[in-house]
Amino acid sequence: MATPLMPKATAVWLVENSTLTFEQVSIFTGLHILEIQAIADGEVAIGMVGRDPLVNNELTKQEIARCEADPAGRLELLTHDRPQPTLRAGGPRYTPVAKRQDRPDAIAWLLKNHGELQDSQIARLVGSTKNTIQAIRDRSHWNSVNIKQRDPITLGLCTIRDLNAAIEKARARAAREESAKKKAAAMARQAAGLPEPEPEPVVSDEQPGFGDEDMDTADMEALVSDETSEDAATVDLAEADQPEV
Repeated sequence: MATPLMPKATAVWLVENSTLTFEQVSIFTGLHILEIQAIADGEVAIGMVGRDPLVNNELTKQEIARCEADPAGRLELLTHDRPQPTLRAGGPRYTPVAKRQDRPDAIAWLLKNHGELQDSQIARLVGSTKNTIQAIRDRSHWNSVNIKQRDPITLGLCTIRDLNAAIEKARARAAREESAKKKAAAMARQAAGLPEPEPEPVVSDEQPGFGDEDMDTADMEALVSDETSEDAATVDLAEADQPEV
């Protein structure tokens, strides 16, 4: 729903010059009903001059009188050809001047610890540009000597929620790309008439024949016999080394 050009000033005028309910003024101006009540109580917009919606061709006296008589009525904003404010879409976020010198440090930290992020994602997180990110990556930035890797969350350049969302999005994109590569390779093998690659055998670290579950009675007897023979041979060698008396 369209709102007046100056919602709060219009709300001040309506509260002071009409008997409209707080809900009606709230819906028309787009402000919260508690804020309208605070304006009426003199806690908000103290000293603000009200903006007359009649003079500015946003309402008519008949429209205000109709809604004053019907508490359930809703004020209708008059149509006009004034340009409407547009929302800022896309692009890097605004970074306060005091924190702009910390952006290269945050970019260096993100490049090292989260290489899966795209340059466009890093630019949105810290409010920078792709050219700056590339310069920091290849160390051609004018201040590369003084750049230190620092966490952008600690620096206040982004929130942990935004960072986690960007990481999840990057990992999901990487998983989709990997799945697409495997699917394309399978389709290429199928078109060429090549067989599917056999799965790699699982190599166990355990040596066969030395586990209790893998040895039967014959293996056990053979192992005991070998150990006895080795012990006897050791004894014979020891006796042979004894000097004759």
